Amino acid sequence: MSSPAVPMPPAMPAEWRDFLALTKPRVMSLVVYTGLCGLLAAPVHIHPVIGFTAILCIALGAGASGALNMWYEADLDARMKRTEQRPLPAGRMDRQSALHFGVGLGTFSVLLMGLAVNLLAAAILAASILFYVLVYTVWLKRRTPQNIVIGGAAGAFPALIGWAAATGRIDLLPVLLFALVFLWTPPHFWALALYVRTDYAAAGVPMLPVVAGARTTRVQVFAYALPMAAVAVLPWALGLAGPIYGITAALLSLLFVALAARVGFSREADPARMKPERRLFAFSILYLFALFGALVVDRMVPA
Repeated sequence: MSSPAVPMPPAMPAEWRDFLALTKPRVMSLVVYTGLCGLLAAPVHIHPVIGFTAILCIALGAGASGALNMWYEADLDARMKRTEQRPLPAGRMDRQSALHFGVGLGTFSVLLMGLAVNLLAAAILAASILFYVLVYTVWLKRRTPQNIVIGGAAGAFPALIGWAAATGRIDLLPVLLFALVFLWTPPHFWALALYVRTDYAAAGVPMLPVVAGARTTRVQVFAYALPMAAVAVLPWALGLAGPIYGITAALLSLLFVALAARVGFSREADPARMKPERRLFAFSILYLFALFGALVVDRMVPA
């Protein structure tokens, strides 16, 4: 497995900050948060040390995925303003170090999860890393505008992992949380892609706004928001969550759909002026944090 050759600046000795940057800390924070919420929402009490170890393994696995993604996509990152200052394209690290770091981190996270927590959680963690690296990064990213739709499953695994770490099994609620994140990913990511599409075009990445145009992408953003909102309220409708979660999910999903509708019916062509897209992207992050947080609060408050 290797990425296309790309001329890189001579690599300087990497600092700890560069290795940290490889793990994509901002992305990791959301992954760790949803994994933690999956663990806390489970209907069992888990020993704090085991719980901490499980979340640490999720963080390390997410970091490994980010590092291997940056290793493989160093040539793409070098062509995009948004990513050109990452450690590899900026010449602060050589590609072999990034590869070894990513493989080592991923292997350690899975082994630790299996030995200290349980094998099911370890297996799902391994599947999430392999899916993100092999399916999304290597196979889909450069080949299809549906890359983020299928690849979005990689970011939907953490709640499943957290739940499995606590219970040793998979139930309907974490499956619904998986589906929620899976359906949330396209409108979240395409809202961003709409106003940075020139970057993707310059790098030759077939993101939907580049291949199908802004109009089609906006319609797709709205189209995915509808089933996402339906799945968001399903735990309440099916009796798997209480009113705290249900009311939060209903209100925030209604607002999400309203913002997605503004994107869907917008005709703005200037990326610098795409306020509906920017607002939806910013709100989508808050939406997921609030929804998962409400679920945890709901499960902890006595009925």
